[in-house]
Amino acid sequence: MNNDIEEIISKFKGANTVAVFCHARPDGDALGSGLALCLALRAMGKTAYMCCDDAPPEKFSFIPAMKEVKKELPQTEYDLFVSVDCADLNRLGSFAKRYAKFKGVTVNLDHHVSNEGYGKFNFVEVCPATCEIVTLLFQKAGFEITQDVANLLMLGLITDSGNFTHLDVSERTFTVAAFLRSKGADVYSINYNMFARQPKARALLYGKVMSKMRFELDDKLAIIVIPNAELQKAGSDTGLTEGFVDFPLTVDGVEVAASLMEYKPNLYKISLRSKGKVNVNEVAVGFGGGGHVLASGCLLGGPLEEVLEKLTYAVYQAL
Repeated sequence: MNNDIEEIISKFKGANTVAVFCHARPDGDALGSGLALCLALRAMGKTAYMCCDDAPPEKFSFIPAMKEVKKELPQTEYDLFVSVDCADLNRLGSFAKRYAKFKGVTVNLDHHVSNEGYGKFNFVEVCPATCEIVTLLFQKAGFEITQDVANLLMLGLITDSGNFTHLDVSERTFTVAAFLRSKGADVYSINYNMFARQPKARALLYGKVMSKMRFELDDKLAIIVIPNAELQKAGSDTGLTEGFVDFPLTVDGVEVAASLMEYKPNLYKISLRSKGKVNVNEVAVGFGGGGHVLASGCLLGGPLEEVLEKLTYAVYQAL
């Protein structure tokens, strides 16, 4: 499925105008890899834009490049479309159809095990973060890595690896991190803003959600529900909920944690985490989603109790 990395580098070097896309409701890895690519291409004299259906959550605002993300594709002629950190074409949202019909070159860079290679050129490798792949691509291509680029790549590496705690973190991951640190990546600032700093609204929402945690399957499954009404009270920023699903997984005996965020009436965004016994990617794929063996997601429609019943049964089958 994968193309040779040198072949993909040649597509970047040969393009003059590039559009970079990431999945809707972007996280640190999607934003970091996409914006780093844009900055690196601009440093080479190329025109590059970063597009996403949703604006970056407020917590990422400490990185200046976040203001570069566009919700609409600028009208111009493009040589190259690039998708980053997007396991499935449909997750590009409103940009999916245009990406699929683009007559020029499309490149798909990703780290999700469920990615089947929807680009004309693909480089998909299972590892903690797409930013790890993009850093290696930059090194191979000889692209300049400024401090701003290093910060973006380190952002994705830190956030998607769970601050280097996930099981797929390898020696190479730490080598990449060390390289980015040597380029000036501000590890302290990234860690503080991602894991320590939080607004009062998030702290209050966290308390309400965790106080209503549910346990199923002899306490092997822990579930939290984030009602839209509570999210609206907190300011309606879905970025406030990032990391919520990790807490239930810390409970002794729990094998799978699930977060159900009410996205629309009778539609829930499901985030799944596993300690290793259950492949939650397979659970998510069963509902049209996907991701990683230990961290995946999907959308489920229906009344809350019906959604809970479907999800609980799927996890039961996977245990």
